[in-house]
Amino acid sequence: MSRIAIDAGQTGIKVRVSDRTGARTRVFPGIRTHEPLLRQLAAVASETLGDTDASTVVVSAGVSGLTEREADAGALLGLVDDRRVVEVRLAHDSTTSYLGALGTVHGAVVASGTGVVTLAVGASRVARVDGWGHIMGDAGSGYWIGREALDAVMRAYDGRGPHSALRAAVEARWPDLSLAYIDLQSSEDRVSTVASFAEAVARAASAGDPVACAISVRAGAELAISVQAALRRVGENGETFEVCAIGGVLRSPAVADAFATRLAATGLSTRLIAPRGDGLDGAAALADLPGEHPLSDHVSIARV
Repeated sequence: MSRIAIDAGQTGIKVRVSDRTGARTRVFPGIRTHEPLLRQLAAVASETLGDTDASTVVVSAGVSGLTEREADAGALLGLVDDRRVVEVRLAHDSTTSYLGALGTVHGAVVASGTGVVTLAVGASRVARVDGWGHIMGDAGSGYWIGREALDAVMRAYDGRGPHSALRAAVEARWPDLSLAYIDLQSSEDRVSTVASFAEAVARAASAGDPVACAISVRAGAELAISVQAALRRVGENGETFEVCAIGGVLRSPAVADAFATRLAATGLSTRLIAPRGDGLDGAAALADLPGEHPLSDHVSIARV
């Protein structure tokens, strides 16, 4: 039997094929949000099926931004239209990120990149916190940090706030700051553009810039608040949870330190650990998720 694991995001789709000859990984372009999602996944799966000569195949996928309407493994199985595929498992990438980072133990995973989502799993309950997008949520995400940076720069430009080294990073893109907002608001990639300034905040915070440090501390605190909220919804009295923080935002020492400090101050019994694997590992693990595990209720499964 061959297994195809898919970790699908907007920046790229990673696929791992595992069969009797070993494991191989391919990378495809990211999800196009303006096109039907399941057809894109089916196209990736169908092309990848050419990489294996196995007579039976299980496909498991974790997908960024997967909605309840799209979480239809049966529909995906029909679109793949290959008799060798005997089972399809489909889940939101918060589920596969959790499985990749922590496996099946009780705990919480906060994944912060351009956006952010936190998933907590207890003995019988699962809680998702945030992941509501850049307009309504994503507190502590790369977009949130970038937005805070732009706000701070424009406040300083107006004389409403302190000077910061962040101004140079913004002026590198928009030499005339008075015109920056016009260019940004008309840009099709404004979300990723705003999020890109999170890197400048991380560098400036490492150099001791007070404004960047303050933004980083607030970001770390927001991520810890999400973990706290999620764990309180699933926890039992006296239970100790493993917690894992993943994603590009957490590569900033200032954000990571603030997150750990705020998490320790919640009063919850937690143990902060490094991730055991990544989202692609989680997509692969989805194929073996026990039916009695709390996360199984959040997985769409279709079999021939």
